[in-house]
Amino acid sequence: MLGLFKRAQPVLDAAELGRSMVALPLRTGCTPPGACPVLIVDASGHTRHAAPAKRVELRDGEQGWAWHPGPYTVDLAPFAQAPEVALRTSFAIEPELDGARQRFDLLLAAEASGPLALATLAQALEAALQRELGAGALELPPCTTIEEWNLFRQGFNQLCYMRFGLSVDDCVPVDLGASRDYAASLAARAAMAVEQPWLPPSTRTEPVLGAAPAAATTNDGDDGSAPCAVGDARAVRRLFLELPGLMCGLRLAALPAGQDQFRRQQALLQRLDLLSVSASTMPALDLAAPGQPLALAEQRRRAHHARRACASLDEAWALLARFRALDAQAGPVGAKRSANLYDEAGRIVANLEFDCAARRAAAASGTDVESDPGAAP
Repeated sequence: MLGLFKRAQPVLDAAELGRSMVALPLRTGCTPPGACPVLIVDASGHTRHAAPAKRVELRDGEQGWAWHPGPYTVDLAPFAQAPEVALRTSFAIEPELDGARQRFDLLLAAEASGPLALATLAQALEAALQRELGAGALELPPCTTIEEWNLFRQGFNQLCYMRFGLSVDDCVPVDLGASRDYAASLAARAAMAVEQPWLPPSTRTEPVLGAAPAAATTNDGDDGSAPCAVGDARAVRRLFLELPGLMCGLRLAALPAGQDQFRRQQALLQRLDLLSVSASTMPALDLAAPGQPLALAEQRRRAHHARRACASLDEAWALLARFRALDAQAGPVGAKRSANLYDEAGRIVANLEFDCAARRAAAASGTDVESDPGAAP
């Protein structure tokens, strides 16, 4: 008889999972579809997995996610100046591959803050691809030969895997000249400049996965500190959760070719370890000292450096993809490129050290030559 009085379980509206949506947040009592793995993240970033197609029970401070492994197909514009040229890319998240699953779990835990739409993930993929092509890490010249295309595909596949945990199944060039709206592309680029005005175009981070619209986070009469605090909290969370993952990736992907590279790798790991400790003890944005409020201009400066540190995180994941792609190259050419990548790793870690130290500081230092991005002219 007791069964007659049980409350109905909340039903997860998952009709778009696997089509226009990649991941959806869960509420306690929801029953996700059987084809969707379930990830649960606690307040400190630790993750656990729940059985699919079963009622989800969340503890205090936990956030649940149901995500569909795909496959998905998106059109990516490799060059911002030529939106009519696209790469039609098919990818999936393979739950049976522990490395891919762990990386996608980290993506949701560190970056997602709401439903993860396929369009948002495609935008982040496109931004990462354009940044690598712009930096010369990937090459896609006109009239690409078969060898050049295979080399590009190898690097692109590794980028998708290391940065997002995605396995690329197919990637072919397509002409979208008849369907691309140039005015909309320019408007989107202008909107990105408004959303991240404190960063130059070359260092703006990739789109925030599952972020709510900016207007939803701003109240009437707000002094402007609320959006600043939200962006800073997301950036510090990324640093806290992703720096240990970067250390593991550096150990596995950047295999030393000799004693000199081994010493350089150990030095980089030690510096990343110290950065991880710094991120885990990062002071509150609005406090200069316990009980002492921090001026709004200094809060904006701190948030500025936190976002710059996240741009360096994006570069670091892309660099690990280049290390993995280098495994197939041997001989003097491979050794020289490996040495160059270690130089690049040193530059990225130095930028992380600078921005994390500036985020901790209560006031701008003499070396912080950039003016406050939020200050009035």
